[in-house]
Amino acid sequence: MSNPTKIGIVICDRYRRCAGGKCLRALNNREGAFSRYAGRDVQLVGYTTCAGCPGGNVEYLGDEMVRNGVQVIHLATGLLVGYPPCPHIETFKEFLEGRYGIEVVVGTHPIPQNYFDTHTRLGSWDGEKWLTVLAPAMADEAMRKAYD
Repeated sequence: MSNPTKIGIVICDRYRRCAGGKCLRALNNREGAFSRYAGRDVQLVGYTTCAGCPGGNVEYLGDEMVRNGVQVIHLATGLLVGYPPCPHIETFKEFLEGRYGIEVVVGTHPIPQNYFDTHTRLGSWDGEKWLTVLAPAMADEAMRKAYD
């Protein structure tokens, strides 16, 4: 049996009641930011919220996740598609990578088409930085519609 890649997911506290359906579907199907694990075993060993702006739980969640063997933390797509998108997402990524020496990926499930359309119309993802930040969760239109 192979050694699975152990991952954790951090969701936006605005969605704290989220049951994780889209993230878990994408993980099981290796879609969106989870496409990087195609053909590999993955084990979800942590799932929590940031605890609300400005992300007070981010300082502590890594301790438990790392104790549970997390190798990669995914900052959920909800942090990207909320209104407004999380202003702290890059800080969370830098902090977690720096403090724990683990990889942090921005995104989980593919960005749903309805959010893609709204953010495009609003211009909330305009700018060079967003191209890089959105890339792991971006998908083609058919896949985005499948996640509406």
